[in-house]
Amino acid sequence: MREMLDPMKNPVTYAVPFFVLAMLVELAALKWLDHDDTPWSAATARTGYLAKDARTSILMGVGSLVSTTAIKAAMFVAYVGAWTYLAPWHVPSTWWGVLISVVAVDFAYYWNHRFVHRARVGWAAHQAHHSSEYMNFSTALRQKWNPWFEFFFFLPLPLLGFSPVGIYLAFSINLVYQFFVHTETITTLPRPVELIFNTPSHHRVHHGSDPIYLDKNYAGILIVWDRLFGTFQRELHRPRYGLTKQVDTYNLIKLQYGDYAALWRDVRTAQTWRDRLGYLFRPPGWEPAERATAPHRQVSRQPL
Repeated sequence: MREMLDPMKNPVTYAVPFFVLAMLVELAALKWLDHDDTPWSAATARTGYLAKDARTSILMGVGSLVSTTAIKAAMFVAYVGAWTYLAPWHVPSTWWGVLISVVAVDFAYYWNHRFVHRARVGWAAHQAHHSSEYMNFSTALRQKWNPWFEFFFFLPLPLLGFSPVGIYLAFSINLVYQFFVHTETITTLPRPVELIFNTPSHHRVHHGSDPIYLDKNYAGILIVWDRLFGTFQRELHRPRYGLTKQVDTYNLIKLQYGDYAALWRDVRTAQTWRDRLGYLFRPPGWEPAERATAPHRQVSRQPL
């Protein structure tokens, strides 16, 4: 367990040098390559890097490595217990066992990701990742510090025989893969790849705040989940990135916890338990019927 929880032995930590190299290559491509023929070359587009935005994303990534350690420890202990005492069988530690684990974790990730977009209590944690108006490799590091709900969505896996170590490894592979889909320097990949895998084109859609792009392309590695469950959207034009109401701040605390404060105010002032639960678990932006006609304070990137 100490091995698994040591940030310096985290597979994602090992990938950091490659993340840095990828950002340098991306910066060079944006500076020296001609992108006039790309669909995101509009003069008003926020393309490339803004130093303070990238710095904020990187600091949020560092904070995520630190802040999730305690949560990861609790999850790991619970998963070991479930896998040891409740699982009817154990997935073997073979190459195909690892492959199945990667697919199973990706499936669970899809549903967790869908939940945190469609339930405001989940969005309060996740919105920080979407708060940048830029799409580049540094944006991939803009991670939440509050992965509260992952425990429940990944809990079925140890109960089905997937080892906690295998889950942890597969989740790390998933995160590393997703780093490389946060870019505008790649248009589309060959059609078979676009059909099966999450790609930069698909993930740009996911980060878009345009109405047609909201609540689409939740995939981690495999876009087939979105195609199967009706949440796929092809990239039609360059997205407008960020939230439907931009946060206009680089304060890490506000970015990570500002939506929690707004959620708490709404829950505290709600008149009934039905409304309180609605604020927590209905889509971001939901209001009780009696307040729906009042001037709407937008808190999310989701339409009602």
